[in-house]
Amino acid sequence: MDKNELLKVLTPSFFDIVKILLTAVIILIATKLQLVSDKLSALLIALPLTSILAMIWMRHEAKVADPAARIESIASHAYYTFWFVLPTLPMFLVIPWMLRKGHGFYFTLLANAALTAVLFWLLVFLLKKFTSIELM
Repeated sequence: MDKNELLKVLTPSFFDIVKILLTAVIILIATKLQLVSDKLSALLIALPLTSILAMIWMRHEAKVADPAARIESIASHAYYTFWFVLPTLPMFLVIPWMLRKGHGFYFTLLANAALTAVLFWLLVFLLKKFTSIELM
């Protein structure tokens, strides 16, 4: 990628600003909703809003002229998102357990980031060894 292409990619467009604001509003609503109900906030965050928004943005920004290729790209994105979500799931059980055991907040986050990384690479290894799925 040459300097001009890089500059073009990194220069935010009006659409980029809209995407940032919409994404920020969703996070803001979730954090404000948490003040009223942990369960409703968790439900909002558990919805795959980020993935859905990303696929919508991909659909509208695609540089690919061929609609079939664009759809294949989005389908591939959704497929790999499924596999990448799996190693993050234990974190949502381990974090509350660690916090309730008295571990510090930032230590808990760091430990769970490490756990997620280990589980991710384990998943990559197992899928490569036992299936034809290659995540990396």
